[in-house]
Amino acid sequence: MNNFIDNLAEKLTPLAGKLGSNRYLAVLRDAFMLSFPLTMFGSIVVVLNNLPFWSDDLKGTLGGLFGNGQNATMSIMTIFITFGIGYYLTRSYDEDGIFGGAVSLASYLILTPFSFTTADGAEVSGALSLDRLGAKGMFIGMLAAFLAAEIYVRITKKGIVIKMPEGVPDAVARSFASLIPAISTLTIFLFVNALVSGVFTTNLHDVVYTVIQKPLVGLGSGLPATLLSLFFVQILWFFGLHGQIIVNSVMDPIWNTLALENLDAFKAGEALPHIITKPFMETFTVGLGGSGMTLMVVILMAFVMKSRQMKDIGRLAIGPGIFNVNEPVIFGLPIVLNASILIPWVLTPLIVTTVNYLSMASGLFPTPTGVTVPWTVPLFFSGMMATNSVMGGVLQLIDFAIVGVMWYPFLKVVDKANLALTVEDNEQAPDRTSLQGAQSKN
Repeated sequence: MNNFIDNLAEKLTPLAGKLGSNRYLAVLRDAFMLSFPLTMFGSIVVVLNNLPFWSDDLKGTLGGLFGNGQNATMSIMTIFITFGIGYYLTRSYDEDGIFGGAVSLASYLILTPFSFTTADGAEVSGALSLDRLGAKGMFIGMLAAFLAAEIYVRITKKGIVIKMPEGVPDAVARSFASLIPAISTLTIFLFVNALVSGVFTTNLHDVVYTVIQKPLVGLGSGLPATLLSLFFVQILWFFGLHGQIIVNSVMDPIWNTLALENLDAFKAGEALPHIITKPFMETFTVGLGGSGMTLMVVILMAFVMKSRQMKDIGRLAIGPGIFNVNEPVIFGLPIVLNASILIPWVLTPLIVTTVNYLSMASGLFPTPTGVTVPWTVPLFFSGMMATNSVMGGVLQLIDFAIVGVMWYPFLKVVDKANLALTVEDNEQAPDRTSLQGAQSKN
């Protein structure tokens, strides 16, 4: 096992180093870390508001009282990411990051429609929809932020700025220096939005959303289509996009229809016609700790890994992970843009889902009945509820073990790298102390 881990580290470490040194990937990573404390707070609120043993009335009451804890953090996460990209990218060019972040955020909002259609078909104007500011708008937000920051920086680098005389307060001088680059950048985005709205009578949000969805259209309910859907979920998450929302927006109508057919058959005492249904996807993928099945991952991090960083993140993420909220580990490990764990992140859900499908198809384990199970129900209990059998929970425990076997060697690679950095820092500490002592004597 040690030789395998060493060989794996030898292959992955150079790739991870190249990705880590890339300007844009580093900026994206830092932008996500900017949102991490807010995401953690929102995760806690989601769990507390949706505990599986709360009644529907109590959940509604808690949502009304404390729902803004989620709305102001996780639900508008694109705002923080967009500002962070603009800030860190501008600063990487040694320009004023604050103004770069503000311009990037404003550019994104220019592309965002200030109207939405309610569930009953009513058109609301002069207001922003939360889904545009959250996961659904993440891709267009990232794209707009990178482009806006690049335009802003290039105009600034060319010296097309207003320079104030000496003696002017620094805040005033910086504001005037950013005036021409900011107005020029925002004007470009304003014309782009006008072109899309006027010529194509739509908005860039819907265009990008549709383009991402097109490869997924027409997928059926069989195992190959399901594995392809999961592959898209994992890849999108790896690049910081909420794969679950993007893919489910296409697949949910199919999966929910199949679930209803299973439920009708279950009530009639007939054989269940489908294996892949919405409860199957919720219970035997998300129900193992969130997207990517990460509950076992955080347990390994908290209690098996040795580096302080892995232990702290793992222990912090266990609480939300039990209730299938895993943003803390996705953005805390991080999983986003982390080449060292790309293989288990993508392959593990595919392998586990294949095992589950074949186990149910062979009759070894029961198929979900079509009953809707809240996604926050913990492991084992959700399996029992979905299949109306204790064997559903047993299958989840088997899945749990498979996840551990798949992830362990890759986590060890990251753990060893963290420990090596810690040793290096400790070895350099005495040298810095000696140097400071010599300087103080002089």
